[in-house]
Amino acid sequence: MSSHPLHVGIVAGEPSGDRLGAGLMEAIRERVPDAVFEGVGGARMAEAGCFSLHPMEKLSVMGLTNVISRLPGLVAMRRDLRRHFLETPPDIFVGIDAPDFNLPLEKQLKAAGIRTLHYVSPAVWAWRGYRLRSIAESVDCMLTLFPFEEASYRENDIPVRCVGHPLADTLADDVDPLLARRHLGLEEHGKLVALLPGSRLDEVKRLADPFIRAAMWCYERRIDVRFVVPFVTNACRELFERRQRRLRCKVPMTLLNGKSLEAMAACDAALLASGTATLECLLLKRPMVVAYRLSPLSYLLAKRLVRTRYFSLPNLLSGEPLVREVIQGEVKPELLGREVLKLVELPQRSQQLAVAFSRIHDTLRRDANRQVADVILEMVGRYGHLV
Repeated sequence: MSSHPLHVGIVAGEPSGDRLGAGLMEAIRERVPDAVFEGVGGARMAEAGCFSLHPMEKLSVMGLTNVISRLPGLVAMRRDLRRHFLETPPDIFVGIDAPDFNLPLEKQLKAAGIRTLHYVSPAVWAWRGYRLRSIAESVDCMLTLFPFEEASYRENDIPVRCVGHPLADTLADDVDPLLARRHLGLEEHGKLVALLPGSRLDEVKRLADPFIRAAMWCYERRIDVRFVVPFVTNACRELFERRQRRLRCKVPMTLLNGKSLEAMAACDAALLASGTATLECLLLKRPMVVAYRLSPLSYLLAKRLVRTRYFSLPNLLSGEPLVREVIQGEVKPELLGREVLKLVELPQRSQQLAVAFSRIHDTLRRDANRQVADVILEMVGRYGHLV
């Protein structure tokens, strides 16, 4: 058994990856207290003890055009990380999501004899399936969050394990909306809609106006409806507030710093950007309308390449159109508002969705953090630390 402290290289590219990274770090530290983590992470990973060589915000980009504009900086960052990890090799390198950044780095590190693990599957089942050959050369194991993702890897003889999602382990089956409203200081009566226009500034730029206008459309028709809007960053909140002022929005809205889970738990329905928030909303058993908007060039390329019928996680996980998806040119205030009011005014629909969401929740509850830690310790030969 090795006497040196376990050394883990780890790179997360956005807030959702930061949460996953912190969870796996804490699970490893329970068994290997002196483990050392370094790479790229956010506030949660820093709190768990990760030393960041670069700020995570530089990796949080979305869409082809944004990646192109920041490409020189991303290339320089990856080159620096490669140099660092080749000079001081970790026992294992863990890339969390951010596949276009992490997979090439993993390929170079694996070629140098460093064990590599990728956590969160890229959407090879939906588009760019040709990446599987490169993934096989880049990773010693792929960890997926969702069961339907495993098949593509098994068919290509790539070691894979579905670990489920940590949120499915931590969120209760039935969260009381009244308690959530009290916790946030919101009115307990009346209809409440949560607006989540995205965790990245690029998303908020594209969705703030239609979301605000949709809220205005709803309020004109139902004066009892209220809105709560949580934000991941101050920059996203400030942009949204500027758009509110420009649109002269007088709709009752409570803006929050963070607290997205609480906001969704408190609401009767949610209007949100496609992404991790849709999974959170599903696990909280709240009905939702999901919007997706890219730059024109990114959307044109995606339309040509994507092979899947759905883009939202609830529909992908169920294999059927459980929630209303609104994409690109359809993202208009009246359509969004009409779909939101349908959910607010049809409680029986919310009940049906809650039953379907509960079934999905059960399939994702797998003690994910422990499973990821198990895989990492197995791969580095430290499984003997487990008692």
